[in-house]
Amino acid sequence: MRKIALLTMTVLSATLAFSQAKPANDVTAPLHAMKVDYPTPYEPMAKEDIKKLLDRLYDYLDVATPAQMVNKLTQAIVTDPARIDSNTTLKQGDFRLNSYEWGVTYSGMLAAAEATGDAKYKNYVKDRFTFMGTWIAAAKKAKAAGVYRSNNYPFRQSVEPKALDDAGAICAAMIRATRAGVNSDLRPVIDHLVNFVAKEEYRFADGTLARMRPQKNTLWLDDLYMGIPALAEMGKLTGDRKYFDDAVNQLEQFTKRMFNKEKGLYMHGWVESMETHPEFRWGRANGWALLATVDLLDVLPNEHPRRAFVLEQLKAHVKGIAAYQAGTGFWHQLLDREDSYLETSATAIYAYAIAHACNKGWINAVTYAPMANLAWNAVATKINAKGQVEGTCVGTGMAFDPAFYYHRPVNVFAAHGYGPVLLAAAEMYRLVGKGKFKMNDSSVQYYE
Repeated sequence: MRKIALLTMTVLSATLAFSQAKPANDVTAPLHAMKVDYPTPYEPMAKEDIKKLLDRLYDYLDVATPAQMVNKLTQAIVTDPARIDSNTTLKQGDFRLNSYEWGVTYSGMLAAAEATGDAKYKNYVKDRFTFMGTWIAAAKKAKAAGVYRSNNYPFRQSVEPKALDDAGAICAAMIRATRAGVNSDLRPVIDHLVNFVAKEEYRFADGTLARMRPQKNTLWLDDLYMGIPALAEMGKLTGDRKYFDDAVNQLEQFTKRMFNKEKGLYMHGWVESMETHPEFRWGRANGWALLATVDLLDVLPNEHPRRAFVLEQLKAHVKGIAAYQAGTGFWHQLLDREDSYLETSATAIYAYAIAHACNKGWINAVTYAPMANLAWNAVATKINAKGQVEGTCVGTGMAFDPAFYYHRPVNVFAAHGYGPVLLAAAEMYRLVGKGKFKMNDSSVQYYE
């Protein structure tokens, strides 16, 4: 009997082992619920995990952007603006405090402070803008007195702006800091910078902001961001409608010339003398255009006669961009060319702008929030252990051949990545905090 029992157990064990080893099929397993090996984390990220990434970015950037003046010969710290001389310069960090890229970073820090309630992000902006307000005035005085005899002196871009890059994004961030009560002493700098954008930058006869490079009478899509937010924020600060009208006019004029309605995307550059306009749909430039549109809607009065146009253009652009998101969550360097590389800064801008538009109710969140979530999850994989942002295309001029865009380098010191990633993190913190993301039949859904 014992031999029979042992034999029976052996047969049962063998049968069970065979059953377990048998491949799952439509009868034995719910195949639709099988675990998927996604290349990018798929499910919505928890608020606390987003906050950890924000803190990691902050910790790196706080150290990497010192707000100090030094003697360039001795490296001794200079604290008294009255003692400025030809050897007084900014203490070197990893990034420039008054670049347009850092204008986006300051705006990202303000957004992070507002979303999370953590004052350190706000204080990052306050400390650096207070420092800049003091030393820009000192540098201006020193330049006028002949202390600095060349054009290579501290804060030259803010004292003597020569391009929209020098003025627009920093100006917009300073106005936001002023309106938020973070800084109260920036108005002289703000007025100087917005005057350049509104009155001194080269324009077409119809008022469109333009450049004389790389060809005569060229429109750069990037300039929607270099111009519109500063103008719109000044309208909000002063209540003067002329700034709003100018900002909307920029969007209208660029869109008329550069937006492909069939694809829902903008070309990067438009040259007046060209009979045919090559349409290279660069990712970050489309990001700047989308970000400018969102920033404009944030402050444009509801009663403005062209607000409906701005909102419809946002919807058309978001729809176009959404069609080109890769399965990893990223977008390509050239949006409609899948053999170009996947790029971080553009993806971060899209994550922010789409999430923000969902949070504001400008676009349908059921449609677009999952795309923003996937984009953010992709971007999060590019924040390294040190807090640096990987996969960001370096500064990029304009070209009329594809090779230029395909082979632009990426670098962790490309400043263009940090502001967009901060903005995206802050906005996704808000979006996931609403608790409306749910998994349904293995897919991410958003429920109003």
